Amino acid sequence: METESSWASHGGVLSVHTHQSDVCNCPMRFGVYAPPQAKVRDVPVLWYLSGLTCSWANVMEKSGIQEAAAKHGIMIIAPDTSPRGDDVADDDAYDLGQGAGFYLTATQAPWSKHFKMDQYITDELQALVLKEFPANANAQGITGHSMGGHGALTLHLKHPQLYKSVSAFSPITSPSIVPWGDKALSTYLGDDKQTWANYDACELVKSQASSASMLIDTGTSDQFLEEQLKPELFIAACNENNQALNYRMQPGYDHSYYFIASFVADHIEHHAQTLNS
Repeated sequence: METESSWASHGGVLSVHTHQSDVCNCPMRFGVYAPPQAKVRDVPVLWYLSGLTCSWANVMEKSGIQEAAAKHGIMIIAPDTSPRGDDVADDDAYDLGQGAGFYLTATQAPWSKHFKMDQYITDELQALVLKEFPANANAQGITGHSMGGHGALTLHLKHPQLYKSVSAFSPITSPSIVPWGDKALSTYLGDDKQTWANYDACELVKSQASSASMLIDTGTSDQFLEEQLKPELFIAACNENNQALNYRMQPGYDHSYYFIASFVADHIEHHAQTLNS
């Protein structure tokens, strides 16, 4: 692991690192915010998964997450959203290829050589973070935005003992039936829709609802609300399968980081209630 940059922030340290990933078969970059409490003890960890076109930088530069993380003594880990590099498969569209890993393991060529973001986050980067940073392995949560909200919900539902708390901003909860998801899942996984269900939060909650209480915020003025997000489907799935859910529709907010910055402190507090207990 190499450290590219670091800055003092709210009494802690924000740093950016690169390493050679065996899982993704290329160099990977991630951001870390270590709160001031990490100077003296291991601290809880919150994984933040970003959305389409984003990287570690979006949440660290635009959300103000460091202030709330410092208050509650929580480390933030921000992985990249996909493998990147000249040798990594890509697409001209913003919603496929580099920057659009969808937190899955691709099975179709040429994507299967590099695109294994779920394995990378839950296994390889997990081990690296626990080795290199003062992180409490037994107190981890996960959150994310849009495509990253999809990743947070699905990874939590598949690994509830690893990610003990979960939240999301404007998540894609039913990718099997919306344009973003249909395009990505068919490209990365093929046309057999039965294989898509393992990456669809609506389908996962039907078979493996978790004991955690989920917090989700979505704006009523989100430009992707009706076509891509469809919150009513996930709310119904949770109600039918006894999944604890606080789904808040926030009046007037859109899909941007202005929205995330407005409610990120609520989400950190939500995770802190579990991870600091």
